[in-house]
Amino acid sequence: MTAKDECESCCQPNEISSCSVESIVSIDERGQMVLPKEIRERAKIKPGDKLALLSLEKDGKVCCLSLIKVEELECMVKSRLGPVINEAFKEEAGGKNE
Repeated sequence: MTAKDECESCCQPNEISSCSVESIVSIDERGQMVLPKEIRERAKIKPGDKLALLSLEKDGKVCCLSLIKVEELECMVKSRLGPVINEAFKEEAGGKNE
């Protein structure tokens, strides 16, 4: 598996094959929730893993929350911004030689 393959996200907007309700969870008085074991196993989430909480807003209100593994988010950001950043550094280096 190449580094590019490792950063291929399963969450590309045009490639999402399904969206489903996996479980209903409750939030306790401390604001905590438990992800069911079956979902943790399927998502390969282990103790100590970091998850990013993403939110979508509509009309100024949060309408959707989504969890994504930090590693997946890092790969998505690098794959989108990496080429832009590399190009910016090339232009900056080219400008210094003038």
